[in-house]
Amino acid sequence: MTAEIINHTDNIITVKITGKLSYPQLIAIQNSAISIIRQQGNIRMLIIAENFKGWEKEGDWGDLTFQTENDAYIEKMAIVGEKLWEEMALMFSAKGFRQFPIEYFQPDDLLKAQQWLKED
Repeated sequence: MTAEIINHTDNIITVKITGKLSYPQLIAIQNSAISIIRQQGNIRMLIIAENFKGWEKEGDWGDLTFQTENDAYIEKMAIVGEKLWEEMALMFSAKGFRQFPIEYFQPDDLLKAQQWLKED
């Protein structure tokens, strides 16, 4: 299980998650994203869930500190993963409750997700 920022160019942060996501991994990704936001300003996020197995049970998954303090700097989020995770991933990312658009794409549509992120 890993979760890491694998790229951050052109104001797009690319995060790759494999296996089960743990709460400490989420916090580490959020802290890295905060550092990038402080350096670059507004960002867009590409989340790639590869061989994703869900979320660990332990942790304060209801903590919205990152959202409340940083959503103003996020312009868009694209999530790429298997169809079976779509509904839960969109719920987890709070699509419809955040001030920026969030879209879900199938693994074969990675290029489409990247193009969508670059559109204004």
